[in-house]
Amino acid sequence: MRYAAFLAATIMLIAPASAAVTPEIDPRASLSVVQQWIYNYRAKPDYAHVPAAVRVLFHAQSFKEPENSGIYLGFIAGAIGSNPAKAEQLVTSFFPVAPEDEWVIVRAIAYSGLPDWRNLLRKVAPRMPGRKVMIDSYLANTLPTLANIPLEEAKPGMFDKLRGVFTKNPFAKDDKRLRMVQTFASNQDLLDTLWGYYFATGSHLPILRIMQMLPWSKSRDTVDKLTVGSMARYTLASYAVRDTGLREFLRSELANQPEAVKLPLGEVIDAADTVQLGAVRRDALAAVDELKTKGSDSHRNLDFWGQVGVGAVALGCVSAAALGQVEVGIPCVIGGSASQGLLSFWEKQQ
Repeated sequence: MRYAAFLAATIMLIAPASAAVTPEIDPRASLSVVQQWIYNYRAKPDYAHVPAAVRVLFHAQSFKEPENSGIYLGFIAGAIGSNPAKAEQLVTSFFPVAPEDEWVIVRAIAYSGLPDWRNLLRKVAPRMPGRKVMIDSYLANTLPTLANIPLEEAKPGMFDKLRGVFTKNPFAKDDKRLRMVQTFASNQDLLDTLWGYYFATGSHLPILRIMQMLPWSKSRDTVDKLTVGSMARYTLASYAVRDTGLREFLRSELANQPEAVKLPLGEVIDAADTVQLGAVRRDALAAVDELKTKGSDSHRNLDFWGQVGVGAVALGCVSAAALGQVEVGIPCVIGGSASQGLLSFWEKQQ
Protein backbone atom coordinates (compact mmCIF):
# COMPACT_ATOMS: atom_id res chain seq x y z
CA MET A 1 0.00 0.00 0.00
CA ARG A 2 2.81 2.42 0.80
CA TYR A 3 4.18 2.04 -2.75
CA ALA A 4 0.85 3.05 -4.28
CA ALA A 5 0.61 6.00 -1.90
CA PHE A 6 4.11 7.11 -2.77
CA LEU A 7 3.44 6.89 -6.48
CA ALA A 8 0.15 8.74 -6.07
CA ALA A 9 2.03 11.60 -4.47
CA THR A 10 4.75 11.38 -7.09
CA ILE A 11 2.37 11.60 -10.01
CA MET A 12 0.95 14.84 -8.64
CA LEU A 13 4.44 16.27 -8.28
CA ILE A 14 5.71 15.26 -11.70
CA ALA A 15 2.59 15.67 -13.84
CA PRO A 16 3.01 18.54 -16.32
CA ALA A 17 0.86 21.57 -15.73
CA SER A 18 0.54 21.88 -19.48
CA ALA A 19 1.90 20.13 -22.55
CA ALA A 20 4.41 22.91 -23.07
CA VAL A 21 5.90 22.73 -19.57
CA THR A 22 8.49 20.14 -18.64
CA PRO A 23 7.32 18.44 -15.43
CA GLU A 24 9.27 18.90 -12.25
CA ILE A 25 10.53 15.69 -10.71
CA ASP A 26 10.28 15.21 -7.00
CA PRO A 27 13.88 14.75 -5.78
CA ARG A 28 12.54 12.38 -3.13
CA ALA A 29 11.27 10.00 -5.78
CA SER A 30 13.04 6.70 -5.14
CA LEU A 31 14.07 4.36 -7.93
CA SER A 32 14.12 1.47 -5.45
CA VAL A 33 10.47 2.09 -4.57
CA VAL A 34 9.53 2.00 -8.25
CA GLN A 35 11.56 -1.17 -8.72
CA GLN A 36 9.69 -2.90 -5.92
CA TRP A 37 6.38 -1.58 -7.24
CA ILE A 38 7.18 -3.03 -10.67
CA TYR A 39 8.10 -6.41 -9.21
CA ASN A 40 4.78 -6.62 -7.33
CA TYR A 41 2.68 -5.11 -10.13
CA ARG A 42 1.41 -8.34 -11.67
CA ALA A 43 -0.15 -9.38 -8.33
CA LYS A 44 -2.10 -6.11 -8.10
CA PRO A 45 -2.00 -4.04 -11.31
CA ASP A 46 -2.00 -0.30 -10.69
CA TYR A 47 -2.41 1.07 -14.21
CA ALA A 48 -3.17 4.62 -13.09
CA HIS A 49 0.29 5.03 -11.59
CA VAL A 50 2.29 3.67 -14.54
CA PRO A 51 2.97 7.22 -15.90
CA ALA A 52 4.42 8.28 -12.55
CA ALA A 53 6.62 5.21 -12.36
CA VAL A 54 7.90 5.77 -15.90
CA ARG A 55 8.68 9.40 -15.07
CA VAL A 56 10.84 8.27 -12.18
CA LEU A 57 12.64 5.81 -14.47
CA PHE A 58 13.39 8.57 -16.98
CA HIS A 59 14.50 10.99 -14.25
CA ALA A 60 16.81 8.33 -12.74
CA GLN A 61 18.48 7.88 -16.17
CA SER A 62 17.52 4.22 -16.13
CA PHE A 63 17.85 4.06 -19.92
CA LYS A 64 21.29 5.63 -20.17
CA GLU A 65 22.76 2.23 -21.01
CA PRO A 66 20.21 0.50 -23.28
CA GLU A 67 21.73 -2.94 -22.77
CA ASN A 68 21.08 -2.68 -19.04
CA SER A 69 17.55 -1.30 -19.14
CA GLY A 70 15.74 -4.28 -20.62
CA ILE A 71 13.53 -4.93 -17.62
CA TYR A 72 12.16 -1.37 -17.62
CA LEU A 73 11.64 -1.41 -21.38
CA GLY A 74 9.79 -4.71 -21.09
CA PHE A 75 7.59 -3.38 -18.31
CA ILE A 76 6.60 -0.29 -20.29
CA ALA A 77 5.91 -2.44 -23.36
CA GLY A 78 3.78 -4.80 -21.29
CA ALA A 79 1.86 -1.92 -19.70
CA ILE A 80 1.08 -0.50 -23.14
CA GLY A 81 -0.04 -3.88 -24.47
CA SER A 82 -2.08 -4.84 -21.41
CA ASN A 83 -4.84 -2.31 -22.08
CA PRO A 84 -5.34 -1.67 -25.81
CA ALA A 85 -8.26 0.70 -25.22
CA LYS A 86 -6.07 3.05 -23.17
CA ALA A 87 -2.74 2.45 -24.88
CA GLU A 88 -2.67 5.77 -26.75
CA GLN A 89 -3.64 7.68 -23.61
CA LEU A 90 -0.88 5.94 -21.66
CA VAL A 91 1.80 6.63 -24.27
CA THR A 92 0.75 10.28 -24.53
CA SER A 93 1.11 10.62 -20.76
CA PHE A 94 4.84 9.85 -21.04
CA PHE A 95 5.55 13.05 -22.97
CA PRO A 96 7.48 15.27 -22.98
CA VAL A 97 10.42 12.88 -23.18
CA ALA A 98 14.08 13.88 -23.37
CA PRO A 99 15.45 13.30 -26.89
CA GLU A 100 17.96 10.73 -25.64
CA ASP A 101 15.11 8.64 -24.17
CA GLU A 102 12.70 8.75 -27.10
CA TRP A 103 13.95 5.40 -28.38
CA VAL A 104 12.34 3.81 -25.31
CA ILE A 105 8.86 4.94 -26.38
CA VAL A 106 9.43 3.76 -29.95
CA ARG A 107 10.66 0.32 -28.95
CA ALA A 108 8.09 -0.14 -26.18
CA ILE A 109 5.27 0.44 -28.67
CA ALA A 110 6.84 -1.99 -31.16
CA TYR A 111 7.36 -4.57 -28.39
CA SER A 112 3.91 -4.07 -26.83
CA GLY A 113 2.13 -6.80 -28.75
CA LEU A 114 -0.77 -4.47 -29.57
CA PRO A 115 -2.61 -5.61 -32.70
CA ASP A 116 -2.61 -1.99 -33.91
CA TRP A 117 0.83 -0.96 -32.68
CA ARG A 118 1.84 0.46 -36.07
CA ASN A 119 -0.96 3.02 -36.08
CA LEU A 120 -0.12 4.04 -32.53
CA LEU A 121 3.52 4.49 -33.53
CA ARG A 122 2.49 6.60 -36.53
CA LYS A 123 0.33 8.82 -34.29
CA VAL A 124 3.16 9.66 -31.89
CA ALA A 125 5.89 9.80 -34.54
CA PRO A 126 5.54 13.61 -35.09
CA ARG A 127 6.49 14.12 -31.44
CA MET A 128 9.80 12.29 -31.98
CA PRO A 129 11.24 13.57 -35.29
CA GLY A 130 14.75 12.66 -34.16
CA ARG A 131 13.76 8.96 -34.17
CA LYS A 132 12.37 8.89 -37.70
CA VAL A 133 14.89 6.30 -38.91
CA MET A 134 14.08 3.95 -36.03
CA ILE A 135 10.33 4.44 -36.44
CA ASP A 136 10.46 3.84 -40.18
CA SER A 137 12.56 0.71 -39.61
CA TYR A 138 9.93 -0.81 -37.32
CA LEU A 139 7.11 0.15 -39.66
CA ALA A 140 8.99 -1.41 -42.59
CA ASN A 141 9.73 -4.60 -40.59
CA THR A 142 13.49 -4.14 -40.93
CA LEU A 143 13.61 -4.05 -37.12
CA PRO A 144 11.77 -6.98 -35.48
CA THR A 145 9.17 -6.78 -32.73
CA LEU A 146 9.83 -8.71 -29.53
CA ALA A 147 7.65 -11.61 -30.69
CA ASN A 148 9.53 -11.86 -33.98
CA ILE A 149 13.10 -11.85 -32.68
CA PRO A 150 14.54 -15.34 -33.33
CA LEU A 151 16.20 -17.39 -30.64
CA GLU A 152 19.35 -17.61 -32.75
CA GLU A 153 20.58 -17.11 -36.27
CA ALA A 154 19.89 -19.94 -38.68
CA LYS A 155 23.06 -21.85 -39.48
CA PRO A 156 23.99 -22.10 -43.15
CA GLY A 157 23.25 -25.46 -44.72
CA MET A 158 25.63 -27.59 -46.74
CA PHE A 159 24.56 -26.03 -50.05
CA ASP A 160 24.98 -22.52 -48.64
CA LYS A 161 28.53 -23.37 -47.60
CA LEU A 162 29.34 -24.86 -50.99
CA ARG A 163 27.91 -21.83 -52.73
CA GLY A 164 30.17 -19.62 -50.64
CA VAL A 165 33.22 -21.69 -51.56
CA PHE A 166 32.62 -21.36 -55.29
CA THR A 167 31.38 -17.76 -55.40
CA LYS A 168 33.75 -16.04 -52.97
CA ASN A 169 36.75 -14.28 -54.47
CA PRO A 170 39.78 -15.93 -52.84
CA PHE A 171 41.84 -12.76 -53.29
CA ALA A 172 39.25 -10.42 -51.76
CA LYS A 173 39.69 -9.08 -48.25
CA ASP A 174 37.33 -10.43 -45.59
CA ASP A 175 34.13 -8.47 -45.13
CA LYS A 176 34.31 -6.97 -41.65
CA ARG A 177 30.89 -5.33 -41.61
CA LEU A 178 29.22 -5.02 -38.20
CA ARG A 179 26.48 -7.59 -37.73
CA MET A 180 23.26 -5.97 -36.48
CA VAL A 181 21.07 -9.08 -36.32
CA GLN A 182 19.07 -9.35 -33.10
CA THR A 183 18.71 -12.76 -31.48
CA PHE A 184 18.05 -13.92 -27.95
CA ALA A 185 21.28 -15.92 -28.06
CA SER A 186 23.42 -12.84 -28.62
CA ASN A 187 21.47 -10.17 -26.69
CA GLN A 188 21.00 -11.09 -23.07
CA ASP A 189 19.17 -7.81 -22.38
CA LEU A 190 16.27 -9.38 -24.27
CA LEU A 191 15.96 -11.90 -21.43
CA ASP A 192 15.45 -8.96 -19.08
CA THR A 193 12.89 -7.49 -21.47
CA LEU A 194 10.86 -10.69 -21.29
CA TRP A 195 10.90 -10.56 -17.51
CA GLY A 196 9.78 -6.93 -17.53
CA TYR A 197 6.89 -7.84 -19.83
CA TYR A 198 5.93 -10.64 -17.43
CA PHE A 199 5.95 -8.28 -14.48
CA ALA A 200 3.61 -5.88 -16.29
CA THR A 201 1.16 -8.47 -17.57
CA GLY A 202 1.49 -11.76 -15.71
CA SER A 203 1.34 -13.38 -19.15
CA HIS A 204 3.01 -16.75 -19.53
CA LEU A 205 4.07 -16.07 -23.12
CA PRO A 206 7.41 -14.50 -22.11
CA ILE A 207 7.95 -17.38 -19.67
CA LEU A 208 7.47 -19.90 -22.47
CA ARG A 209 10.04 -17.98 -24.51
CA ILE A 210 12.52 -18.05 -21.64
CA MET A 211 11.97 -21.80 -21.28
CA GLN A 212 13.08 -22.24 -24.90
CA MET A 213 16.51 -20.92 -23.88
CA LEU A 214 17.02 -23.53 -21.16
CA PRO A 215 18.81 -26.09 -23.38
CA TRP A 216 21.57 -23.52 -23.85
CA SER A 217 22.48 -23.96 -20.17
CA LYS A 218 23.81 -27.35 -21.26
CA SER A 219 25.50 -25.94 -24.37
CA ARG A 220 29.24 -26.28 -24.78
CA ASP A 221 29.28 -24.79 -28.25
CA THR A 222 29.24 -21.02 -27.82
CA VAL A 223 29.89 -18.63 -24.98
CA ASP A 224 26.76 -16.60 -25.76
CA LYS A 225 24.44 -19.58 -25.53
CA LEU A 226 25.95 -20.85 -22.31
CA THR A 227 25.69 -17.40 -20.73
CA VAL A 228 22.10 -16.69 -21.75
CA GLY A 229 20.97 -20.24 -21.04
CA SER A 230 22.52 -20.18 -17.57
CA MET A 231 20.88 -16.82 -16.87
CA ALA A 232 17.51 -18.11 -18.08
CA ARG A 233 17.75 -21.15 -15.80
CA TYR A 234 18.89 -19.15 -12.78
CA THR A 235 16.33 -16.37 -13.11
CA LEU A 236 13.48 -18.85 -13.60
CA ALA A 237 14.51 -20.73 -10.46
CA SER A 238 15.06 -17.57 -8.45
CA TYR A 239 11.73 -15.98 -9.27
CA ALA A 240 9.86 -19.29 -8.98
CA VAL A 241 11.08 -19.51 -5.37
CA ARG A 242 9.09 -16.36 -4.60
CA ASP A 243 6.24 -16.79 -7.09
CA THR A 244 3.94 -19.73 -6.37
CA GLY A 245 1.94 -19.17 -9.55
CA LEU A 246 5.07 -19.24 -11.67
CA ARG A 247 6.30 -22.38 -9.92
CA GLU A 248 3.01 -24.15 -10.59
CA PHE A 249 2.99 -23.05 -14.22
CA LEU A 250 6.50 -24.43 -14.76
CA ARG A 251 5.46 -27.70 -13.19
CA SER A 252 2.36 -27.91 -15.40
CA GLU A 253 4.49 -27.36 -18.51
CA LEU A 254 7.10 -29.99 -17.73
CA ALA A 255 5.33 -32.87 -19.47
CA ASN A 256 4.60 -30.79 -22.57
CA GLN A 257 8.19 -29.80 -23.32
CA PRO A 258 10.69 -31.47 -25.66
CA GLU A 259 13.42 -33.55 -24.07
CA ALA A 260 16.03 -30.81 -24.47
CA VAL A 261 13.92 -28.52 -22.26
CA LYS A 262 12.70 -31.12 -19.76
CA LEU A 263 16.06 -31.73 -18.04
CA PRO A 264 16.96 -28.09 -17.27
CA LEU A 265 13.32 -27.23 -16.53
CA GLY A 266 13.17 -30.09 -14.05
CA GLU A 267 16.30 -28.68 -12.42
CA VAL A 268 14.64 -25.26 -12.21
CA ILE A 269 11.57 -26.72 -10.52
CA ASP A 270 13.62 -28.81 -8.08
CA ALA A 271 15.81 -25.83 -7.18
CA ALA A 272 12.76 -23.62 -6.65
CA ASP A 273 10.88 -26.22 -4.60
CA THR A 274 13.83 -26.88 -2.30
CA VAL A 275 15.28 -23.34 -2.44
CA GLN A 276 18.70 -24.57 -3.56
CA LEU A 277 19.75 -21.84 -5.94
CA GLY A 278 23.40 -22.33 -5.07
CA ALA A 279 23.42 -25.64 -6.91
CA VAL A 280 22.28 -23.90 -10.11
CA ARG A 281 25.02 -21.29 -9.73
CA ARG A 282 27.71 -23.89 -9.06
CA ASP A 283 26.70 -25.87 -12.13
CA ALA A 284 27.01 -22.76 -14.28
CA LEU A 285 30.47 -22.08 -12.88
CA ALA A 286 31.54 -25.65 -13.57
CA ALA A 287 30.34 -25.32 -17.16
CA VAL A 288 32.33 -22.13 -17.59
CA ASP A 289 35.45 -23.77 -16.15
CA GLU A 290 35.04 -26.63 -18.60
CA LEU A 291 34.83 -24.21 -21.50
CA LYS A 292 37.92 -22.40 -20.28
CA THR A 293 40.00 -25.55 -19.90
CA LYS A 294 38.76 -27.81 -22.70
CA GLY A 295 37.33 -25.41 -25.25
CA SER A 296 33.97 -25.65 -26.96
CA ASP A 297 32.41 -28.62 -28.66
CA SER A 298 33.14 -26.97 -31.99
CA HIS A 299 36.82 -26.51 -30.97
CA ARG A 300 36.45 -22.76 -30.77
CA ASN A 301 39.44 -21.03 -29.27
CA LEU A 302 38.41 -19.56 -25.92
CA ASP A 303 41.77 -18.23 -24.78
CA PHE A 304 40.29 -14.72 -24.78
CA TRP A 305 38.29 -15.59 -21.62
CA GLY A 306 41.21 -14.66 -19.45
CA GLN A 307 41.50 -11.28 -21.13
CA VAL A 308 37.92 -10.02 -21.28
CA GLY A 309 36.96 -7.09 -19.09
CA VAL A 310 34.07 -7.12 -16.64
CA GLY A 311 31.94 -5.25 -19.15
CA ALA A 312 32.49 -7.69 -22.00
CA VAL A 313 29.51 -9.77 -20.94
CA ALA A 314 26.91 -7.32 -19.69
CA LEU A 315 24.80 -8.48 -16.76
CA GLY A 316 21.15 -7.43 -17.02
CA CYS A 317 18.96 -6.11 -14.23
CA VAL A 318 16.94 -9.24 -13.62
CA SER A 319 19.94 -11.50 -13.62
CA ALA A 320 21.65 -9.35 -11.05
CA ALA A 321 18.53 -9.47 -8.93
CA ALA A 322 18.26 -13.22 -9.20
CA LEU A 323 21.77 -13.45 -7.83
CA GLY A 324 20.57 -11.76 -4.68
CA GLN A 325 22.16 -8.34 -4.86
CA VAL A 326 19.21 -6.24 -3.77
CA GLU A 327 16.27 -6.93 -1.48
CA VAL A 328 13.80 -5.58 -4.00
CA GLY A 329 14.40 -8.32 -6.52
CA ILE A 330 14.89 -6.29 -9.70
CA PRO A 331 17.77 -3.86 -9.36
CA CYS A 332 19.53 -2.35 -12.33
CA VAL A 333 22.62 -0.88 -10.65
CA ILE A 334 25.09 -3.14 -8.89
CA GLY A 335 27.46 -1.37 -6.61
CA GLY A 336 27.53 1.67 -8.87
CA SER A 337 28.09 -0.33 -12.05
CA ALA A 338 25.37 -1.70 -14.29
CA SER A 339 27.57 -3.92 -16.41
CA GLN A 340 29.42 -6.38 -14.20
CA GLY A 341 30.80 -9.38 -16.02
CA LEU A 342 28.59 -12.41 -15.50
CA LEU A 343 31.40 -14.80 -14.74
CA SER A 344 33.41 -12.57 -12.45
CA PHE A 345 30.18 -11.65 -10.66
CA TRP A 346 29.24 -15.25 -10.03
CA GLU A 347 32.77 -16.02 -8.86
CA LYS A 348 32.52 -13.29 -6.23
CA GLN A 349 29.42 -14.97 -4.79
CA GLN A 350 31.32 -18.10 -3.89
